[in-house]
Amino acid sequence: MPKSPNQKLKILYLAKIFAERTDVEHPMTMPEIIRALDAYGVEAERKSLYDDFSALRRYGFSVESCQSGKATGYYLEERQFELPELKLLVDAVASSKFITRKKSEDLIAKIASLTSVHEARQLSRQVYVANRGKTMNEKVYYAVDSVHRAILEDSSITFRYYDWNVKKEKVFRHDGALYTVSPYALTWDDEKYYLIAYDHNAQRVRHYRVDKLDSVKVTGKTREGKRELEGVDMAIYEKRCFGMFSGEPQLVSLLCDHSVIGAMIDRFGEDITIIERKDQFEIHVEVVTSPVFYSFVMSFGGRVRILAPLEVRSEIEKTAEKILTVHQSIDEQER
Repeated sequence: MPKSPNQKLKILYLAKIFAERTDVEHPMTMPEIIRALDAYGVEAERKSLYDDFSALRRYGFSVESCQSGKATGYYLEERQFELPELKLLVDAVASSKFITRKKSEDLIAKIASLTSVHEARQLSRQVYVANRGKTMNEKVYYAVDSVHRAILEDSSITFRYYDWNVKKEKVFRHDGALYTVSPYALTWDDEKYYLIAYDHNAQRVRHYRVDKLDSVKVTGKTREGKRELEGVDMAIYEKRCFGMFSGEPQLVSLLCDHSVIGAMIDRFGEDITIIERKDQFEIHVEVVTSPVFYSFVMSFGGRVRILAPLEVRSEIEKTAEKILTVHQSIDEQER
């Protein structure tokens, strides 16, 4: 009897069956494996399958056996990713605001394919993408790829940069003129993805929301601004920049209640120096002062105060006064 044209693919289909249909909780008996291969047009006998199992083990597949009722069952024990690791990846994709809803669903489906169909159901049950805040920029995935390629090739890039109006329409800055920058890093801040780059026109380091980049092109021209960014520790750099506002960092002294120690360590790291003062403590941190930094301080409702420098204290007082004035004018209009 002539062999099926798929017979040469037997061990590949066998590996596919183990990867997709089995795990420690869902072994397959020999008759079930034979029927699964038959569905692919591959004939198999029990004796030859034992040899195939050995070949898969030599290749690196952890094919194990166990008792499944009265019969022996076979399953793939170890995978490149464990289920808890896949759950972390799914959560990261689902919560990433810079990835669109459609791309999130596509990526999660690919992540789910890295385990058995049985364990994949656990991944799908924990996914909540529909009502999360997601970017509307479908091209962001490719913008990230272009930026990474430019960094690897030591090349500058061009792009257009936009905001949204109240009609949910793109409004390009500078009338759609191209920005030319030298990319140096991509970083997360407040659930957003930012590009840290040297702006050729302004001749300074600036930050750009990745989900607002449009028409990104790798120029092939050597990056500029290396002196400004040479030796910069990106981890320290990110701690200084609130909301990724650009500017020169300055040393700020903060007086804090003990209740906010966790928040300070989360934001500035475990290596900050803490000066204890009865029910309070003082820290000195380098930050780029900005509206986001002042919002951070005010968010603690008076439990964090700026001691120095005086110009920074003055600026947060002005910011608070502006907020109060705006709300008082609204109250007056409504009377």
